[in-house]
Amino acid sequence: MSGKVWFVGAGPGAADLLTLRAAKVIGTADVVVWAASLVSPEVLEHARADAEIVDSARLPLEGVRPLYERAAREGLCVARIHSGDPSLWGAVQEQREVCDEIGLPHETVPGVSAFSAVAALVGRELTIPEVAQSVILTRLGGGKTPMPEGEEVIELARHGTTMALFLSAARSGQLQAELLGGGYPPDTPVVMAYQATWPDELIAHCTVGTLAETVKSHRLWKHTLFLVGPALAAGGTRSHLYHPGHFHGFRRAQPDARRALRKGQP
Repeated sequence: MSGKVWFVGAGPGAADLLTLRAAKVIGTADVVVWAASLVSPEVLEHARADAEIVDSARLPLEGVRPLYERAAREGLCVARIHSGDPSLWGAVQEQREVCDEIGLPHETVPGVSAFSAVAALVGRELTIPEVAQSVILTRLGGGKTPMPEGEEVIELARHGTTMALFLSAARSGQLQAELLGGGYPPDTPVVMAYQATWPDELIAHCTVGTLAETVKSHRLWKHTLFLVGPALAAGGTRSHLYHPGHFHGFRRAQPDARRALRKGQP
């Protein structure tokens, strides 16, 4: 038999934001590894009654490796559950390298990221025509993991587009200073989300100029995401996709609307 590890994205918190594939994998796994500090226990309701459940919250990588070795030896299916999407700050690459080293196949199931969940909660699109067409996902430098040169918030903020900032609430003063230093006006809108989609969820609206005081007033220091940028308050524009003057393989453009679109008219 050949074992396998599935790295499963659990989404931002709410158990019903698991993908169908994620629920299926968890339901067929012999061993389910999850971090009780980051993942909702409701996710475990998808696990088999006889599945082995392992809490990885207190385990370093070296503590999980013996489990992977046993999976390879005994042909076990392991569902390793990560919060959000495993491709973002998931510490998954180092686990893949361990699996490759011991000859254990692995596959990843993507999850809903907190930044898209928060955008949905506040009913905002992060890419507004003529305002912002890019989204920068990043975190504040100076924490446990050093930032590569050129990726500091103050540098990325110079683009002026939408930013989603993870893992930065503990140093909100520094975050505010770097956003301002990078060029965001003080009145730039900010959405602050603590424990998005969890029962104790908190959503607050502020500006770059009031970000630090808003964080401190709510006494937040972890599990908080910030969305920043002019798109969060923009409106009055439209994309070309559903414009009557736009054509593609399934729809012909209306001539008058096409001419107006070329002239930049709505």
